[in-house]
Amino acid sequence: MTAHRAFQFCKQYKRTTEFRRLCEIIRNHLANLNKYRDQRDRPDLSAPESLQLYLDTRFEQLKVATELELWQEAFQSVEDSHGLMFMVKKTPKASLMVVYYAKLTKIFWISASHLYHAYAWFRLFLLQKSFNKNLSHGSHSDLENEKERNLKMANLIGFNLESKLESREVLSRSSLLSELVAKGVMSCVIQEVKDLYHLLEHDFFPLDLASKVHLLLTKIAKFGGKLSSASSVPEAQLSQYVPALEKLTTLRLLQQVSQVNQAMKIESLSRMIPFFDFSIVERISVDAVKNKFLASKVDHMKGIVTFDNTGLESEILRDHLTILAETLNKARAMIYPPSRNASKLGELLPSLAETVDKEHKRVLARKSIIEKHKEEEERKLLEKVELQKIIEEAERKRLASEFEERKNERIRREIEERDLAEAQALLQEASQRIKWKGKKTGIEGAGNGKKLSKLAKTMDYLERVKREEAASLVEAAYQQHLVEERALHEHEQQVILNSLS
Repeated sequence: MTAHRAFQFCKQYKRTTEFRRLCEIIRNHLANLNKYRDQRDRPDLSAPESLQLYLDTRFEQLKVATELELWQEAFQSVEDSHGLMFMVKKTPKASLMVVYYAKLTKIFWISASHLYHAYAWFRLFLLQKSFNKNLSHGSHSDLENEKERNLKMANLIGFNLESKLESREVLSRSSLLSELVAKGVMSCVIQEVKDLYHLLEHDFFPLDLASKVHLLLTKIAKFGGKLSSASSVPEAQLSQYVPALEKLTTLRLLQQVSQVNQAMKIESLSRMIPFFDFSIVERISVDAVKNKFLASKVDHMKGIVTFDNTGLESEILRDHLTILAETLNKARAMIYPPSRNASKLGELLPSLAETVDKEHKRVLARKSIIEKHKEEEERKLLEKVELQKIIEEAERKRLASEFEERKNERIRREIEERDLAEAQALLQEASQRIKWKGKKTGIEGAGNGKKLSKLAKTMDYLERVKREEAASLVEAAYQQHLVEERALHEHEQQVILNSLS
């Protein structure tokens, strides 16, 4: 009673700080009870009365948290309630579970967790359907006896508190859709919702999908009501889901258009989507590409949207082509009934087998010819490669020979330049001596003349030796070149003869 009064005080005067502190105190009390289990005055949480009081307090805490719009505290209150139920291994009354799931729907909707929001509504639906076996899209009447409803729903299981494999399954959109169909939810909804479900999940209308959905959403937005007469269960105003459904429709349209088109003008795509401007459509497509839902690019310079079409071999298009083939086959059977063509088919069967055999032989012969052509092309390619190697080797040798000749020529030139420089130095020295020592005797002059004559003879000798040595090297290089040219010529002649044969 004290906790409930404190909750109402916080709710009435909007005391959010005190409310958070109160929730923390209650959370610590339960943690201490679980920690110090040997105390004599510790309450027995397994007792039905004690468990009901503790759960009532937690669910009241959850209700006030949602009314104060303290969504983080509300989610912690959900965790507190679940932790308490898991601690005692008992399922609470169905009336409390209705409050639990009703608040979960609001929390998950505010946090934009649409999948979990849908699961919370699904569990709330199952609770109500288990009580009212004749639930349909028109069953929104008040219940006469709330106490009787709570007693009948008390036997329902809201949580699977046992550690079974089924309770550990990952929540997913596909599994939720399967559950909706398996539990008969589609039989309890209005026709517009059924049509919308089939349009978005099964049908393939890439050109007018958005226009069809737009008409349905206009009608669906007017519907609403309560699933239960309990005050804790919120009204389901379908208009709140219209923006999310418009975005989903845009994604479905982009996905279907990408399967049948490689490119589309931005103007045409904008006309197909009446919900948003193209700037919003582009933002939606960018998020879809990021999440690998589709592959597309927007080219504003060219004014087109390109799609990464996987071609006719993709599984989706293969399914469409299969459906098209089956439909055409049915149309052909309607135009040409089997009874009219049975006799003709019997007449064609023998010739058909012969035709198939001839076609098979023709295909084998063509395959053999193709194989021979391939082998011939491979042989010519190998010969071409070998010839190229020979030519490259000959070119390499020629370049090496030229390099050697240039090297020898450079050495000869350096020797000649050095000898010439020495001779010029001696002649200049002799000239200087004649100029500055003109008074010397004729004998000395005759001696210098003898030195010059000796030097000239030496130079002639060296020049003759160099030329003789060079002649032998030039002759050897020339002979080597003739041998290489002859070998290359013979190989080319052999290749030509082989190709002609």
